[in-house]
Amino acid sequence: MSTPDSASPDAASLAPTSIIDSDHPSVVAFAREHGRGADVRERAVALYLAVRDGFRYDPYRIDLSPEGMRASTVLVNGYGWCVPKAALLTAVCRAAGIPARVGYADVRNHLSTERLRKAMNSDIYRWHGYSDLWIDGRWVKATPAFNIELCERFGLLPLEFDGREDSIYHPYDKAGNRHMEYLNQRGVFDEVPLAAIVADFQRYHPSATINALGGHDFGEDAARESSA
Repeated sequence: MSTPDSASPDAASLAPTSIIDSDHPSVVAFAREHGRGADVRERAVALYLAVRDGFRYDPYRIDLSPEGMRASTVLVNGYGWCVPKAALLTAVCRAAGIPARVGYADVRNHLSTERLRKAMNSDIYRWHGYSDLWIDGRWVKATPAFNIELCERFGLLPLEFDGREDSIYHPYDKAGNRHMEYLNQRGVFDEVPLAAIVADFQRYHPSATINALGGHDFGEDAARESSA
């Protein structure tokens, strides 16, 4: 169930779930290693950067199984697309004692790859994922999807996060081309709404799976098409 954007944190925003498995030993260890700072804000920023840049963004490897979407699975794989990377950031923040939720929006992506557009069957991507973190008495959005190397190769402005302002996709890239439009906010959740995500992917993006795309390299495609 979606929770109000303005709701104060409750026990659920710190509790482990099936997919946001903040009690998993590897998640706890990651939070301890990277969640360092003098206060909550500094720890949240450190965890954001560790998740953003420590795990390659790879939408060619979408695995919609519970195991494939789990936060701890991203740690094992070393990569993830926006939904599991947001689940990981949410999980490590909870493990560090920072209330956190997952949020979703439908976006129009102007700078994808030809292969991904064909697989998605649209330039509208449903259930783009981000994290919603409770810092200094308010919820702040953090989007850890695109790692810094991918931004450099694809000519994108990296998403910075200071723990004070929302970190959401830029509308334009470095060259001034359209990048991302937010079309519909789906709200924030204490657990990844997997059944709803799977249902919409089956309806709108049935070919966007690891079985269809997993043999290709998203970063190579992105760099080739960007340079062309």
